[in-house]
This record gives sequence, C-alpha cells and structure tokens, in this order.
Amino acid sequence: MKKLKDRWGINSNWQLFIIFLVFAITGSSAAKLASPLVNMVGITQESSHWAVYWFARIFLIFPIYQVLLVFFGWLFGQFAFFWAFEKKMLSRLGLAKVFRA
Repeated sequence: MKKLKDRWGINSNWQLFIIFLVFAITGSSAAKLASPLVNMVGITQESSHWAVYWFARIFLIFPIYQVLLVFFGWLFGQFAFFWAFEKKMLSRLGLAKVFRA
C-alpha cells in the first residue's frame, strides 16, 4: 500500500480507503445506470443481438463512469485527486485538450 500511496501522493490510510470506496461506488453506479439508458435508446436484450446490446452498454458505461468518478470524488471530499486522475486518464486517450483547466 505504501507504493500506491506514494504513487498517488496521498498520506493517510483513511484517504486511500475513501479513494477505493469512490472507485467501487462509481463502477457499480455506472454499470447500473447503463442498462436503463441502453433500454431507452431501444436496445434491449430481448430485441437485439447480444453483441449489439453489450457493445452499446459498455460504450455507455465509459462516459457515465468518467462523470460519476469526478462527482463521487467531489461528494467524498477528494475532488482534486479525482480531477487530476481524470485529466491523466483522458490525456492518455488523447482527449485532454477538451478538459484543460
């Protein structure tokens, strides 16, 4: 855990716990929210090929996750960490120019 704390620039185990908690809540929430959104678009498991349904769902999970990560980070008092984390992740995908602040 020390290596992870050093890498992320955090000091306390409590902050590390909060960060892990935010990652867990964000992932679960993004996966849960993607299903009704895919259904709203008209792609359901019953009416669509399984590959189309899962591609659409995974495609929607990504942007939902990005937004929720910063939101839950802010909610738990770790906005600065998650905003920096988000910018780094988006820069690796070539999308950082959109979010420069």
